[in-house]
Amino acid sequence: MAEIVFMPKLSDTMTEGVVAEWHKKVGDKVESGDLLAEIESDKATMEFESFQEGVLLYIGTAAGETAPVDSVLAILGEEGEDIKPMLEEAAKKLASTNEKEVESAPAAPTPAAAPMVSKPAPVTSAPVAKAAPAPSGLSNAKVNASPLARRLAEDKNIPLSIIPGSGDGGRVIKRDVENFIPGGVLNTTESFYDEGLSSMRKVIGQRLAESKFSAPHFYLTLEIDMDSAIAARKAILAGKETKISFNDMVLKAVGKSLKKHPKLNCSFLGDRVRYNDHVNIGVAMAVEDGLLVPVVRFADQKSLQDISAEVKEFSIRAKDKKLTPADWAGSTFTVSNLGMFGIESFTSIINSPDAGILAIGGIKQVPVVKNGEIVPGNIMKVTLSCDHRAVDGAVGAAFLQTFKLIMENPVLMYEL
Repeated sequence: MAEIVFMPKLSDTMTEGVVAEWHKKVGDKVESGDLLAEIESDKATMEFESFQEGVLLYIGTAAGETAPVDSVLAILGEEGEDIKPMLEEAAKKLASTNEKEVESAPAAPTPAAAPMVSKPAPVTSAPVAKAAPAPSGLSNAKVNASPLARRLAEDKNIPLSIIPGSGDGGRVIKRDVENFIPGGVLNTTESFYDEGLSSMRKVIGQRLAESKFSAPHFYLTLEIDMDSAIAARKAILAGKETKISFNDMVLKAVGKSLKKHPKLNCSFLGDRVRYNDHVNIGVAMAVEDGLLVPVVRFADQKSLQDISAEVKEFSIRAKDKKLTPADWAGSTFTVSNLGMFGIESFTSIINSPDAGILAIGGIKQVPVVKNGEIVPGNIMKVTLSCDHRAVDGAVGAAFLQTFKLIMENPVLMYEL
């Protein structure tokens, strides 16, 4: 008897999926456990194995197409079975479900959607009138030009005789010198293109908006002397095959600091605050379509080498869209590091339901005062974002003081 294979819900926030690729075609025999298709959710592309067996009789969502969760993905059964009644029944159920959702949703005006343009749409500006350039043999003194245009041309070392004038009578004016492109023609064509949002980008936008506008954020910034951390990392690299990064050291220090300050290792749950005894740190990672946050579990108990290996593995799988829902679920705190991009400091939006996220800037060499003398120093700025519904300023400040103490004395990563 034929059975329907529905679009699976691969994450708690997934409402629709995209079939990235089919590994079977209509008419193929499918065994239980066979790879049927690859499905892109809002967070990753995952291999979807069949739990049924039979002949693939129907494909409801072609490769590259989007379909809602619980819609008909495919139908498996015996060759020659009539599946038309099954499709009609499934369509009625989906329509009924959609009607109930619309009825239960609060009434609100729906803005008209902007038309989607899939290809670049050139918009040509009005032609710019240009006078013919003065003969190249003329000297600057004989070219009709404004005094300001002459000075600009001299500063740019451009002969006035090769600049087309747009002023009265072909006079070269300031605008002509500023817009002149040696050896080329000024491009006066404006163009743009619109790109539809991926499933991942849609959910990122929804979740960040919910976090920013529902959780009252406050921010605390601190400077950390990284001289000792730099020296400690050099010593570690000299004796270990594993390449330890500063971010690995940050994750370890955050884990130890959260154990000292459990009031920050929490979540606001509406009518209560949940304080977590375990420390699971989400690590924000940029991927092609947006941002993923895999979780390093029990980070306070792991060695730097273990944290480094785990983060590297997450990074590879994130870029290949091979992370699973279990990889990004269950964080109790989050770290976002943009220091490798040369960013000195920034603020991050809290990764709900966590109550805090730490934004890590780059290490910058600056003059500092030590023992009454100005000497070169290495400073890293960090900014803590907290959900004020669950965390007070004093709690965040105490956490940062402990984090600073550990980063400036790396031996404490194993002693505290």
